[in-house]
Amino acid sequence: MGKKGKTGRLKRKPAPRFWPIHRKEFQWIVKPSPGPHSLAECLPLSLVLRDILSVAETRKEGKTIVSQGKVLVDGKVRRDDSFPIGLMDVVSLPAMNKFYRLMPSHKGLVLNPISKEESTFKLLRVEDKTTVGKGIVQFAFHDGSNLRTKVEDTKSSPTLYATFDILKLGLPDKQIIASIGTKVGNFAVITGGKNIGKRGKIVEIEKTEAKKRRNALVIVEDENGSRYQTILNFVFSVGDASPLIALPEEPKVV
Repeated sequence: MGKKGKTGRLKRKPAPRFWPIHRKEFQWIVKPSPGPHSLAECLPLSLVLRDILSVAETRKEGKTIVSQGKVLVDGKVRRDDSFPIGLMDVVSLPAMNKFYRLMPSHKGLVLNPISKEESTFKLLRVEDKTTVGKGIVQFAFHDGSNLRTKVEDTKSSPTLYATFDILKLGLPDKQIIASIGTKVGNFAVITGGKNIGKRGKIVEIEKTEAKKRRNALVIVEDENGSRYQTILNFVFSVGDASPLIALPEEPKVV
């Protein structure tokens, strides 16, 4: 008989390169369960607890911690130790008073420590929007979640948000607190490509006519005046004049 569906196993060698694991010490590694993030852009929860935070020494200990409801992701208790953690997700360990946000860096995706106050909200990028009823618009975000909001006029209302805009949502209720446009002058971080982890102000966005807008070229300038070119799909605004969230430390040039 032929194989039905995808395999539930993952070897260490083909695992994403930014995972902080030894490739040849053991053969297998926990595979993230299907969820809001793809395999190439996430970390399984048990790997976070064991290999990054060193809260557990083995996966069995990690499973026990998760099953006891001591780990929250985006303000919700997660009891699946293979739950995928992706970009901008907030991981909370209330019993230890530790809070983290998954951020892009030159190494890939890393857990960045944040304050308790900052763990009460999350930044989500609008990937698509659809009118699903009279005066009701549904927004699709980068983490696979959706949000419906009611507006008086779906064509001209200023409360509508454009694609690639960033919404600041409270956790865990996900009420809209504020919005950040992806436009020239705003502070942004690069989430993919060879310049992943670079951040600075957007100085130029290409006007697209014959190609998709997410492939438009964008130039980001850091505080030292260095400029980096990427595509709009890899640009994530995190504030207007300054970032609203804590950013990972940049590598020091020796």
